[in-house]
Amino acid sequence: MNFLAHLYLSGDNKELMIGNFIADHVKGNQFSHFSENIQKGILLHRSIDTFTDAHPIVRKSKRRLHERYRHYDGVIIDIFYDHFLAKNWKNYSQIPLGVFVNSVYNLLQEHNHILPERTQEMLPYMIQYNWLYNYQFAKGIQEVLNGMNRRTEGKSQMNLATEDLLNHYGQFEQDFTTFFIELQNFCKEKIALL
Repeated sequence: MNFLAHLYLSGDNKELMIGNFIADHVKGNQFSHFSENIQKGILLHRSIDTFTDAHPIVRKSKRRLHERYRHYDGVIIDIFYDHFLAKNWKNYSQIPLGVFVNSVYNLLQEHNHILPERTQEMLPYMIQYNWLYNYQFAKGIQEVLNGMNRRTEGKSQMNLATEDLLNHYGQFEQDFTTFFIELQNFCKEKIALL
């Protein structure tokens, strides 16, 4: 799952949300300096990634992309799934997407001083281009994929993946919808145990 899903799956706990958001920029077990709830958010993020990567529905989604994108297929599916979450946000939250996104940006800016350096470098771009809100639009997904392709110096060809999204749109959306129910249940149970 990508940024929006990780944030959403944190529930109402702000520190859990911060941890879940920064986890990709935290190496190994180097997070004991964070508060207990931020540490739990980092662990939740890693559990979500493990659950997602092993899930048969996600693997089915990846197979549609694997021949063209190889080991980048998982990154692309994470972005596609955030698109479907954003597009269908009203099915998952009573808080409008724009309100949720702005509250996340404010939370992260308020805690900028504790964020890992890579997160601090990325956050201004995320806010400037409003990634989380724009995931709901094909144009927003295209911009994210263009950026990812630039970061791989064109090797990934992820900039072409919007074409695959549109060609298999209904199948990807069905995969997401079915999988996300299971992921939400998994996260509720995981949070209760943390």
